[in-house]
Amino acid sequence: MKPNLPVWRTLLYVPVNVEKYVDKAHTRGADVIQLDLEDAVPHAEKAHARTLVQKNAARVRRAGADVLVRINRPIAMAVRDIEESICPEVDALGITKTDSASHIRILDELVSELEQKRGMPAGHTRFNAMIETPAAFFRIHEIVTASDRIVSANIGGEDFALECNFQPTGEALLYPKQHMVIAASAAGIMPLGFIDSVAGFGDWDNFRAMVRRSRDFGFMGAGCIHPGQVPIVNQEYTPSEQEVAYARKLIEADEEAKKQGRGSFAVDGKMIDIPVVVRAERLLARHAAIKQREAKTLAAMKS
Repeated sequence: MKPNLPVWRTLLYVPVNVEKYVDKAHTRGADVIQLDLEDAVPHAEKAHARTLVQKNAARVRRAGADVLVRINRPIAMAVRDIEESICPEVDALGITKTDSASHIRILDELVSELEQKRGMPAGHTRFNAMIETPAAFFRIHEIVTASDRIVSANIGGEDFALECNFQPTGEALLYPKQHMVIAASAAGIMPLGFIDSVAGFGDWDNFRAMVRRSRDFGFMGAGCIHPGQVPIVNQEYTPSEQEVAYARKLIEADEEAKKQGRGSFAVDGKMIDIPVVVRAERLLARHAAIKQREAKTLAAMKS
């Protein structure tokens, strides 16, 4: 994975122009608040909505969350959204309907100019590349490596299914989502999303099981459309205490095996070799990063 990736387990969608949602967003416990300028905002409201970004970004990050702004297509709207969004309070942009590597590079150039003009550190603003068309899907490998700003990618299930003329079910989206996870992993960035549709959230037990299965498929975080999803996703996309304890046990056993000149060994009746140990090391590194994120949130809430 790329160094210094953020911890983005939960990205809660919040329409930037709906005050009751903005006002409570910082209390929901999400790692990221996604201020939405796209689908959640009617076309007639978009010009006004983008003027609210900087003020509301400062409000929703009060408890330590990062802030991502989901911008619009076509390019003319994207440029106006970006011009209103580049500021220290906005950590990232959600690049909707990402088309190609050149699309990413053009937006990267614009963001770089704005960061420089506004006295911000170069590279402050990260990108989430949203793959929502079949044409972009076949360019996904070049897209996710087009800019150092890209730290994550996802398949926009509803839009992608619409463009492909299939239903947005887990079965229909399994292949494109798995392919996205592999492409993101190859690029060293975070694959975001769920293995199944997020549209239905009334049955929390089924939702939890789906999130747990999604983590098994390699997803590291996901967009949440309802505050009730946030604690479940945070928990399921965090290694459990049992997983952490077992990972430490494996690493300790590996150290002992190395002293004996062995590269493989048995733990609890299972053969352990290098890939299993590396997986344990990565799990502990992920756990440590999450604990650091949670400490930052706790400190922000106390201040």
